[in-house]
Amino acid sequence: MSALAYDGTAMLGRHLRRLRHNPGLLILTQTMPITMLLFFGYVFGSALATPGQEYRTFLVPGLMVATAANGIMTGMFQAAQDSHRGVMDRFRTLPMSRTVVPFGQAAADLVVTLGGMVPLMLVGLAVGWRIEGSALEAVGAVGLLLLFRFATTWIGILLGLASGSEEAAGQLGGATFILPLLSNAYIPTDNLPGWLRTLAEWNPISAVTTAMRELFGNAPVPTEGAWPVTHPIAGSLVWCAVLIAVFLPLAVRRYARGGR
Repeated sequence: MSALAYDGTAMLGRHLRRLRHNPGLLILTQTMPITMLLFFGYVFGSALATPGQEYRTFLVPGLMVATAANGIMTGMFQAAQDSHRGVMDRFRTLPMSRTVVPFGQAAADLVVTLGGMVPLMLVGLAVGWRIEGSALEAVGAVGLLLLFRFATTWIGILLGLASGSEEAAGQLGGATFILPLLSNAYIPTDNLPGWLRTLAEWNPISAVTTAMRELFGNAPVPTEGAWPVTHPIAGSLVWCAVLIAVFLPLAVRRYARGGR
């Protein structure tokens, strides 16, 4: 095994063990989407134009994408915690590539996210959501979801390294909850005011959510609206490519540079 692969595996294992020793955070991140599914699906669903099982079918893909977008919050908090406690400074003194440490965090986050999607999908199936598309399309949906999570994690890592404080990261991370609310994850955007609908449809979460609904066979692609939601798969891939191209090198550079 090459030195780079060995170091990468070591960092991946380190971040997974870190989550194992912090079960409270792990349980919260895994159960929160299920709690939101039950609350939104049975409380809010009765007040919307698509009530009951139909709304829950609409909601499950949106919650999956909202969970993927939380990569900003988790990436930010973990990077800020390591930076604040001096762990990053110790890693920089070790003879290994500067890319290994942030990549290890991002890779571990993908493993945890994939595991967390299983109970959410099972509960979704229990409340009426179904995968109506082909098996290949469903695999593509999961792959797209993980790609989006990977992209948002790099945003979080950069912000966490820049903040350098657990308290600041926690406060800023709370603000990320508004991002799914400004999208089509929880409600259709058709009846929103013009400017707000445009804002919601250009939100990357809306493109990925629409792509998920298409790939799972839960809803057809809209014929009207912004380009990312009328071409959701292409729009999602473009958004992911842009986010990774911008934030990954910035995060790696910030880690390599150090300082606060």
